[in-house]
Amino acid sequence: MAEIENKINSSAKHDEKKRFKRRHFAPKRKVCRLCQEHIEKVDYKQIQILKTFMSNTGKILSRRITGNCARHQRQIARAIKINRNISLLPYSN
Repeated sequence: MAEIENKINSSAKHDEKKRFKRRHFAPKRKVCRLCQEHIEKVDYKQIQILKTFMSNTGKILSRRITGNCARHQRQIARAIKINRNISLLPYSN
């Protein structure tokens, strides 16, 4: 009977170690750069700002990667699409 309890306790300890081992570190929270700089509206004419939110292949980077808030991400996407339409920015590389 004691052997069974030891096996149960050892497996429970092993599970606890696994659970705590997965959370190695807390990721640093990304902050919207545009909110920090107090930029209210992103315009399609601000090409330098828009290029920082695009990949080398011309894709729009996601909020998860850039750390933008939802409002600024929508403004950036809209401005990039306008720029692509008037040929200021490429659709692809």
